[in-house]
Amino acid sequence: MMLDETQAARMAGIALGHVTREYPHKLDHVLSSDADAQSPRALHPMFFGSFDWHSCVHGWWLLSRLLHRFPQHPQADETRALAAVTFTPEKVAAERAYFARPSSKGFERPYGWAWALMLQAELSSAGNPLAPVFEPLAQDFAAAWAQHLPLLTYPIRTGAHANTAFALVLISQWAAHHDPALLNLMQARATAWFGADQTAQAWEPDGDAFLSPTLMEALAMATLLPAPEFHSWFNTFLPHAGQRLPASIFTPASVSDRSDGKIAHLDGLNLSRAWAFRRIAAALDPGDATAAVMRQAADEHLATALPHIAGDYAGEHWLATFALLALSA
Repeated sequence: MMLDETQAARMAGIALGHVTREYPHKLDHVLSSDADAQSPRALHPMFFGSFDWHSCVHGWWLLSRLLHRFPQHPQADETRALAAVTFTPEKVAAERAYFARPSSKGFERPYGWAWALMLQAELSSAGNPLAPVFEPLAQDFAAAWAQHLPLLTYPIRTGAHANTAFALVLISQWAAHHDPALLNLMQARATAWFGADQTAQAWEPDGDAFLSPTLMEALAMATLLPAPEFHSWFNTFLPHAGQRLPASIFTPASVSDRSDGKIAHLDGLNLSRAWAFRRIAAALDPGDATAAVMRQAADEHLATALPHIAGDYAGEHWLATFALLALSA
């Protein structure tokens, strides 16, 4: 279960089918008057597709990532053409103006912020000429995150969009190369929130989770801590992981109805767990037998979910992104 050009073409085709699909759409939008009742395209000229703003952003991350990895894949020319008319200074300015509205202070926080910075990290690392175009909006989200972190007394440990650890992992991909002060702040906050956690009980999954709170916390610490500190912390946080315990995080979730958007989240849970297992395994000490256990768990979760990234729009508008995270981990 590795990423190749055939899989890349399939996933790019899925994303191209929804990043400009305006409806159905779920807005994160505060109305202050009748004048604020506008269409998704009017409010968000860049990211109006994919059912919601954040899914459109990470749909573009997927397209950009695949273009970077496979520059000649069958959907590459279509991707480049669409990107050229999507990532324009005028559309970036409109998105910035929306985010600057007083009523938009909590817009897409932190999930959309994280994906916007993950997208910019990809554009920058690939030397994509659209990176400077998107940079002002990325900087807006980075500044908002830097302001928000000291105010967030407690981390959010949900299995859905608000999860703090997940945002830390994604934003670190940008901050590590572009904002060392922000990265240091994230490291300090993660240590304060999670540093004393021991013997995770892993009461999961909940019925509409697409993230494992337990594994996201471990992945955040693997991403932000120096290796020796992470190894020590991990052995206290999940001391029996080598025995596949807690069993709840090693058992792929069952999905009863993929036409239900909330229940379909569980396919995403399996994919995000696979991503986390692979990333955590790579961060463990080379001699740690737990790494092999986690890689096996990743394969099991991928095998369960990968066949279902398309078929119903409830999952199709976003699941390929999480499959790409797992396949490229």
